[in-house]
Amino acid sequence: MELEEKNPDPKYGESRKFDPNFKGPIHNRGCTDILCCILFIIALLGYFAVGIVAWSQGDPRKVIYPTDSRGQFCGQAGTPLEKKPFLFYFNILKCASPLVLLEFQCPTTQLCVESCPDRHMTLVKAKLGGPEDHEYYKQFCKEGVDFAKLSPPQLLQQRLCPGMLMPSKPFTRRCLPALGTMKGGVVVVGNETSLNVGPGVSINATDVLEASKKSNVVVEARQVAMRIFEDYTQSWHWILLGLVIAMLVSLIFIVLLRFLAGIMVWVMIVLVILVIGYGIFHCYIEFANLKGEPGSDVTIRDLGLQTDFSVYLQIRQTWLAFMIILAIVEVVIILLLIFLRKRIMIAIALIKESSRAVGHVMSSLFYPLLTFALLALVIAYWAITAVFLSTSNEQVYKVFNTTECEYSRETCDPKTFNTSNASAQCPDAECLFAFYGGETLYHKYLILFQFYNVFLFFWCANFVTALGQVTLSGAFASYYWAFKKPDDIPAYPIFSSLGRALRYHTGSLAFGSLILSIVQVIRVILEYLDHKLKGAQNKFAKFMLSCMKCCFWCLEKCIKFLNRNAYIMIAIYGKSFCPSARDAFFLLMRNIVRVAVLDKVTDFLLFLGKLLIVGIVGIFSFFFFSGRIKAVEEAAPSLNYYWVPILTLVVGSYLIAHGFFSVYAMCVDTLFLCFLEDLERNDGSAERPYFMSQNLLDLLKKSNQQAKSID
Repeated sequence: MELEEKNPDPKYGESRKFDPNFKGPIHNRGCTDILCCILFIIALLGYFAVGIVAWSQGDPRKVIYPTDSRGQFCGQAGTPLEKKPFLFYFNILKCASPLVLLEFQCPTTQLCVESCPDRHMTLVKAKLGGPEDHEYYKQFCKEGVDFAKLSPPQLLQQRLCPGMLMPSKPFTRRCLPALGTMKGGVVVVGNETSLNVGPGVSINATDVLEASKKSNVVVEARQVAMRIFEDYTQSWHWILLGLVIAMLVSLIFIVLLRFLAGIMVWVMIVLVILVIGYGIFHCYIEFANLKGEPGSDVTIRDLGLQTDFSVYLQIRQTWLAFMIILAIVEVVIILLLIFLRKRIMIAIALIKESSRAVGHVMSSLFYPLLTFALLALVIAYWAITAVFLSTSNEQVYKVFNTTECEYSRETCDPKTFNTSNASAQCPDAECLFAFYGGETLYHKYLILFQFYNVFLFFWCANFVTALGQVTLSGAFASYYWAFKKPDDIPAYPIFSSLGRALRYHTGSLAFGSLILSIVQVIRVILEYLDHKLKGAQNKFAKFMLSCMKCCFWCLEKCIKFLNRNAYIMIAIYGKSFCPSARDAFFLLMRNIVRVAVLDKVTDFLLFLGKLLIVGIVGIFSFFFFSGRIKAVEEAAPSLNYYWVPILTLVVGSYLIAHGFFSVYAMCVDTLFLCFLEDLERNDGSAERPYFMSQNLLDLLKKSNQQAKSID
């Protein structure tokens, strides 16, 4: 039998010895890794302290509301600016300055206004107009301005009013030019191609567009974002319905696995092959139908980046690429199935046993809801703390001017600026709000608080995941080591396992989570450095950074695998993390052939199950949202991009299927380790009978001398 291990390497420890008193997860256990438990509790207390400091010092209004040049929040309730929610820029062209990228504030006067300007008007035209023009223009000037008495040069020199108004639209509560209308290829603002900003001074409207782009306002990106948002508003109820259907399909699939595991696995394999095969056929049909169509032979490279993604579906190269990718996936799956055909039978038996375990411990299917709730709590705490920390800085004002001035860009106090030396020596200078920062000890250590927030986020998230793995593995181990199933299975195995994990092994879970978190934080730092070095010319440094990123990615995967098996051993024997990790590693190395034969093949089959659910939901959503189902064509919403709800449903369906199958995967891994130990502990005699199911005994050509039905 190819699964029999021949002379296991002694350097990986001795095989498990028979213990007549061993009946599954040990109940008489003690606390493990106490020092790490204490460290974790102290770290959590420090995390709460950072949160309290952030909440007391931070001001989320800095994120919600835009800030004018005086540091006041636009639209904040209970203030004089409550009815002025939008931020207006005197000169949007200055937002193209590199200073904007460093300090996130345009070096121009900014006011809170009730509404953005909806017409083009210069200061001179407003002065020459009637009272109605005066009143309209005055609302975009500073408060207390005597608009009728002062001349345009005086208003401009004292920076009391903007030189011009242009049609604008609010975007993130900021008035940005409503640009993009084309007349003969010329960018226009309203009906103007050139704008007067003062006596004898004019600018081209295209320059305004370029400045708008440089200040992170990309018109096309905004249009795409708005179209996607519109698509979600039109299709959100259909998306929810699709996600519910995906959940029902996943649940039905799990139930069918419980009773028809063998048949379902083969049906799943065949359906995956057929679904991918249909995808290849559909791509070929689309590829053939576009032959001879005008413009269909254009390449993707020639087409460039298009915001209307449906354009790509009108060229043959797109469908050819899809067809080649699906064909490669199909061939790989078929080859794997051919080479693994003998081993799939044993993997199916392990899936059958897992189905029985899940069936007897049905509460395990609902445990991922608790994990999801705890992870949502961790993410929410991290996000809120990060926002409060980022808004706990003080308002910093700096000197802005248009001519040479020795005080330029220095900090200033707006209350005393008019009587300062900077105001006397630089008459055209202004003291404007620049950014949020500070020079106090708290602000200097703010970056450390943010790093601590990120590190504890990873630690807590990994701890929650580890808690779920230990809880599920303890429950499924109770099932495997029950000789008479289900009579010997303890009552409420999930709750018992959760209680043991929290009471005795918080330190071990924190230890394993800490190791993984350190590696993940290092990966985050490397990604940050890689982002910073994108424009660097040092090829060697970039090469070394890429190598380090690859190494730490592999290290993270290895640690996750080792932690997962260590948690299973902790759930069964109640040892500390390091001895459990060592025992799990040695057990796997003593049975390395079985690891490749059973565990990985089973993971592959479960992945095919997730792929099948995603494929079914994706295909039906494609036909529905693209309007190709005539019976429900009228019910389908009218969308700008029908791929938006399809892609959302595909990702959502995968996450839902992954949530259900994660229980199965944990069950398979637990039963697999128990199966390996069962083979080492027992020999099938009356004194040392196997605990595995009769199906596994038959496949391994083993038997118990006084076999009792345990199916």
